[in-house]
Amino acid sequence: MAFITKIKWVVLSVITLSLASIIIHLSLAKFWAVNIVQYKAMPSLPENFVPTSGGQVIKNKKLWGSIQSLEALQPYANARSNYSAPKDQSNRFIYAKVFGGFANIRSSICDLVAVARFLNATLIIPEIQESTRSKGISSKFNSFSYIYNVDQFIAYLKNDVNIARTLPEGLMERRRKNEIPSFKTTSSASPDFYLDQILPKLKQSKVIGLIITNGGALQSILPPGMENIQRLRCRVAFHALEFRPEIQRLGRRMVHKYEYLAVRRISLDFFFILRLRAYGQPFLVYHPGLLRDTLAYNGCGELFQDVHTELIQHRRAQMIKDKILKGELNVNSHLQRDKGLCPLMPEEVGILLRVMGYPAKTIIYVAGSETFGGQRVLIPLRAMFTNTVDHTSLCSERELSELFGPETSLIPKSYRAPPAKSQKVLTDEWKRAGPRPRPLPPPPDRPIYQHEKEGWYAWITETPIEPDPSPLDLRMRAHRLLWDALDYIVSLEADAFFPGFNNDASGWPDFSSLVMGHRLYETAASRTYRPDRKVVAELFNITRENMYHPKHNWTILVQEHLNRSLAEEGLVRQSLLSKPAVFLSHPLPECSCRIASSKIVNHVRGQNGRYLYGDEDQCPKWMQRANMAGSVLKEGTKSEDDEPDYESNDFVDESDKSEGKTNQSQIWDQDEEMDPND
Repeated sequence: MAFITKIKWVVLSVITLSLASIIIHLSLAKFWAVNIVQYKAMPSLPENFVPTSGGQVIKNKKLWGSIQSLEALQPYANARSNYSAPKDQSNRFIYAKVFGGFANIRSSICDLVAVARFLNATLIIPEIQESTRSKGISSKFNSFSYIYNVDQFIAYLKNDVNIARTLPEGLMERRRKNEIPSFKTTSSASPDFYLDQILPKLKQSKVIGLIITNGGALQSILPPGMENIQRLRCRVAFHALEFRPEIQRLGRRMVHKYEYLAVRRISLDFFFILRLRAYGQPFLVYHPGLLRDTLAYNGCGELFQDVHTELIQHRRAQMIKDKILKGELNVNSHLQRDKGLCPLMPEEVGILLRVMGYPAKTIIYVAGSETFGGQRVLIPLRAMFTNTVDHTSLCSERELSELFGPETSLIPKSYRAPPAKSQKVLTDEWKRAGPRPRPLPPPPDRPIYQHEKEGWYAWITETPIEPDPSPLDLRMRAHRLLWDALDYIVSLEADAFFPGFNNDASGWPDFSSLVMGHRLYETAASRTYRPDRKVVAELFNITRENMYHPKHNWTILVQEHLNRSLAEEGLVRQSLLSKPAVFLSHPLPECSCRIASSKIVNHVRGQNGRYLYGDEDQCPKWMQRANMAGSVLKEGTKSEDDEPDYESNDFVDESDKSEGKTNQSQIWDQDEEMDPND
């Protein structure tokens, strides 16, 4: 009897505890529901917020530190002498249509301003065709203001060239009637071409039109005596061409802020958007440069698989037909890669970064609105660096929609099934089918659904002729301009930048070259890798069969090459290969000056007598005083003895840091394999 009583008490206790637990949970749920309804969004975390992932973040100087040999270079694009302001009124006008992507547009606008300067003409705000031809984009933007700030563009260049928003009414009427002469310019056009052929037409008709399709309207390297025109290009690219405020705010928010965003779906839900510098950690930007046009031009189709190779070859055939490219259709892509004409694949870049010592937790931002091959080619990189992100990871759908503005909906083309045949028609076909017995008819074709006909590659399975871009494709091209603008802002703010493809044989402007030139202008000492793809291809051919377990001496060779590309050797090579095609990719020495120091500057000349490095003007005294004050402040606030010079490296062995032996002597002392997973 006593045992049964104990059991009853145990059961009663369990029931009581269960009821108490239910009441507590309901109370907590009600409390949190009230807080969620009242809490909408928090623009930034509180000042006393301490991340749980760790304490103070110390940068590895060998991976993120500035290049000391380039710290003397400072941005200085002001006109030097004999440079007068334009006349208040000019009766000559130039308007232009600019075709191409983000890099082509940016480079072309800089050339247009330079052309308007030495022709003494008023420049009409250029028309960006990628946004003009797009269907249904927001009506609040015109072609130029879709990306750039028109007011800033006009105000900053008021002492350089006259700029107007539109043509006068009389000239506008002539343009509607197609009575204005137009010229299709090239990026190799010389100043003499404009003075001898364009200027007489401009004086005669008072207005001309320029059509720019290949990313430039003026040759990159100008004759001696036109350095002020080169500096004008720099002022346009690095100061006047500001993105519109919405793009700038979102781009800087992607880098510097992190916030909670509330989205109401079926119920109120929260998600956390982590920005790049949320915990103060440095980050690296990698631009693959995998564009269909550049891959087709350089014959790199065999580096891909399946439909992607066919798409590249189709584009190459079209280039040959349009006389854009002179060459054979079928080329050996592996030989092209050995020549340095093909991009570094994301897998190879991941291995190079691991060899340099970047740990697996490094934040890698993948820039570029188009990565040919899709996310599949990025899988090896994401496997090596788990914190690999892009603009879709750092921006919510609401933020991107606000950037695009109100857009009209595009009605997709609906799939129409073939009309059904009546019983009479089927019977007649059966009677006309021939003598019996006959084999069974083939099974009906599988219907092609709507989702299979969407996308830029769907046509390849149906027709050998590439169709015209659909309205959705045109809108996507306009959106890519905004995505590239966001990536451009992030790339300039990055602690390190690594290009996957630049200086290719086409001579067209590319995203990586423009970013590298802008970083060289603003902060020359920042870590910007300039790898020689030919040398890197030779190194990978040595260990192609064992890339994930390279020999130790191979890792040393890679580190030496990439470290040299950060400094003078990389700048000299950039001046030789990139500057003749795109001036903005290497604006030295015209747009920089050098702080006076006791170090001897190495002057490097090319075969044609042009200075490749070391011929910068001396900075004015006010700039040297400001730089000296900044150096004193930096030394007073930071002591090198208080912070470690390196952090642990999980790819390269740290044992060769021992005393008594140099790194070079130990290259051949040990030849053990490096395990990336140790």
